[in-house]
Amino acid sequence: MHVFPTQCSPNCEIDLETWNSDALWRHSYGELTQGLLFFAEDVVQDQFCLSPTRILRFKAETGQTVPFANSIEQWADRILSNHKAETAWPLANEWQALKGPLPHGKRLMPKTPFFMGGEFALTNLWEGESIEGMRFKGDVATQTKDLVDGTSVKLHFGPPRS
Repeated sequence: MHVFPTQCSPNCEIDLETWNSDALWRHSYGELTQGLLFFAEDVVQDQFCLSPTRILRFKAETGQTVPFANSIEQWADRILSNHKAETAWPLANEWQALKGPLPHGKRLMPKTPFFMGGEFALTNLWEGESIEGMRFKGDVATQTKDLVDGTSVKLHFGPPRS
């Protein structure tokens, strides 16, 4: 679990304000991130964010939000009481045992997105740069946000087509 600090110390990779700036990665999601303040992420970049009414889990690959807690205390209780499921800890632990800890600014990225049937296993993961990972996932989320489950997709990567 990575919780963004309000201010960076010498070993800090990024602070809360910078992480939430539109220019960094949020623009990739368009309106899907409006009104949300992102304060933490798990090792595969699902985000935790504050909405005007509660704390949500933001699925990075789809841009979907799921109610998670009504307060920071309730969020912390839920994370601590079920950390393995809520933070992708088993996957991170397995990765670290084989390849060592992830460097600052790196997260685990699926080769095949999880929501498109990618396996939640080491064979489907690679180590990627955090900001670029969110930009990529935002692009995927905006291309697939209105599709019905089971729809065949052809994703486009690169400059927008005219």
